[in-house]
Amino acid sequence: MLSLEDCIALCGLTEEEVLAIAEHEHIPEIAAIELGNYLVRTPEGELCIKSMICDDIAAAVERGDRMRELTLKMAVRNFIFEHPRCEERHRRELRIPERRQS
Repeated sequence: MLSLEDCIALCGLTEEEVLAIAEHEHIPEIAAIELGNYLVRTPEGELCIKSMICDDIAAAVERGDRMRELTLKMAVRNFIFEHPRCEERHRRELRIPERRQS
């Protein structure tokens, strides 16, 4: 039987990133692991995860939760370093094309 920690280790995200997805989507951690595992496999999904974390940062600022804000800022920083396709300046360095504009 796999534990929650095992599932997090297999999904390619950190615990804090999974918790941010769960917070943003209002879903249990195990569902956030599954969603994160799906999203992290494409540049668009990585952008979606980054956006979720940024939304959570804004919500923490709005409610005055400074500790959560700082924790999430560190999470988004680490996420960008681990998933450079989700950051415009890194996409240019890696020569990854921009997303199409609708």
